[in-house]
This record gives sequence, structure tokens and C-alpha cells, in this order.
Amino acid sequence: MLSRLADALVPAFGRLSVTADDGAEPVPGSIVAANHTSLADPAVVLAALRHLGVQPVVMATAGLWRVPVLGRALAREGHIPVHRGDRRAARALDLAEAALDRGRVVLLYAEGGLPRRADAAEAPPGAFRSGLSRLARRTGAPVVPVGQAGARRLVSGSAAKQLAGLVTAPLRRPCLHVHVGRPLTLTGDAATGTSQALGAVTAAWRTAAAHLDEPAVRR
Repeated sequence: MLSRLADALVPAFGRLSVTADDGAEPVPGSIVAANHTSLADPAVVLAALRHLGVQPVVMATAGLWRVPVLGRALAREGHIPVHRGDRRAARALDLAEAALDRGRVVLLYAEGGLPRRADAAEAPPGAFRSGLSRLARRTGAPVVPVGQAGARRLVSGSAAKQLAGLVTAPLRRPCLHVHVGRPLTLTGDAATGTSQALGAVTAAWRTAAAHLDEPAVRR
């Protein structure tokens, strides 16, 4: 449902384009790691992945499961709640491992949260947490780096600015771009694997941001 809904709604709010490196399409049992800049970017990434025929299981903050209707849909479809700073946090990796074993693609955001910026500009991904590297080492799953740019043009800043952005987006229809990089196998210890993943996602983000001529790339 989430992938279908994103694919239906995103074109109404912005103009989405998608590029991919040769051989970049996520295969069953892959981990997709994307940069996280806005409340809107999961929908943008899901819509882009659906264009490639991929409908992933999403690892997301557990608070979404408390939202009426949405929470039930997330649970029904097997998406994975992440309880940050809680003894249940390790359970998310167990559920992700099981999904990968079943041949599902798992989408996660290794930054673990949104940047605290008020403007709509792009910036490189922040530091990654170790969960992505630990999951990849446990399962041997390839990591597919995804960079998205433009989602902050939809929703960013204070609550009032986010609401205004969402309301005006169908009129503005800002450009959005998602780039899918080639899969990589993380090597070394958790810190090394985390660094490799961050570098690959940053490279994918640079490609996406360059398509939108974002000043952050020129800098």
C-alpha cells in the first residue's frame, strides 16, 4: 500500500525524475540505504523504487505505528518499527534479517533522524549509525545506496513552514530527483562498513542534487 500510495501522490506534489547506475536495480534480499532530509522523502524514495519494480519493507520510527489507520497498515504489511534508545531496538534488526531471508528488499535510513535545519537547501548526509553495517554483516546482503534531493522543497523547517509547503506544493510542483547507485558489499568491521555505506550514499546524493543544480554540490 505504501509504495502504491507514494507512486500515486508524489506526482501531484512534485516532478519526480529517477536515474540509476548500470546494474543498480535492487535484487531480492538487498538493503536500500537512503539519505534522510525531510518528512516527505520516504514517499519520494518509495515512488522512485516502484518505478524500478521494487516495493520494500521500510524500517521507520516506531511512533508511526501509533498513528490511527497508518499504524495498522504498517503492521499489516510487515514494515519494521524502530524503537530508538529502547531495549526493543535490537528487535528491529532481527525483523529486518527475517525480511531479507524471505527475499524482501529492506529500506532504511542510517542517519537515524532528520537534520535540524530551517531552510530548504540540500546538504550532504549526516553521520550514519551502525545499524546498517551490523545488518549487512549479519546477513551478507548487498547495500544499494540511494540519494534523493528536492524533498526539502516539499516539506522542511518549522511545523508552520512544513504545512505551508505541503499545501502549496501542488501549485509549485518542485523538481525532485532520486539516484540509485550500484550495490556494494560492506567489508571490515562495523566502523569501516559504516564509512563505506556513508560514502556511497553521499555519492548518490551528489548525483541527485546535481540534477537539480543544488548549490551544495557546487560548493
